[in-house]
Amino acid sequence: MNRVPKMFTLVALILALGVAHVLRAAEVVPAQVTDARGLDEEIQALKKDVVDLNRDLFTLEEELLFPANTQVAVFLSMDVGEFFALDTVQLRIDNKEVTQYLYTPREAESLLKGGVQRLYLGNIKLGQHELVALFTGKGPHGDDYSRGARLKFSKTVGAKYLELKISDRQRKLQPEFEIKDWE
Repeated sequence: MNRVPKMFTLVALILALGVAHVLRAAEVVPAQVTDARGLDEEIQALKKDVVDLNRDLFTLEEELLFPANTQVAVFLSMDVGEFFALDTVQLRIDNKEVTQYLYTPREAESLLKGGVQRLYLGNIKLGQHELVALFTGKGPHGDDYSRGARLKFSKTVGAKYLELKISDRQRKLQPEFEIKDWE
């Protein structure tokens, strides 16, 4: 528990030193500097270092907030989409709403072209859990359409990956909603 604040303090110190270096380089410009390109290249290199530090900080933050032992990730994918136009998805884990997402037409189109969205990333305890996904949108004839899918799953040590999949059921001319457990 004590390790987390020390880690954040270390990262904050590194980031502060990087920012201070950038500010010092911008302030202290020697009068005899005639080559503006050299200064511009140095500033660009410092900007790149700050971006790299920010990326490392983000990675560290995700590792600290979502350790693999308690991590659960839920992804969404679509196949065909002839019978369903997605508007929203609501996720509940153990009867508690964890996320709700409203899709723009462009985002829904990306999913139809094979995109996969990480809809949720969180922590849960080891043991039995239930995931409920509620989908709303336009159905086969342009009518409002709402369906759900449910999965009881067991969370063991290590990360848990679940996929919400929307696909067309050609024989029934209806969309199908399923949840797949990637063990």
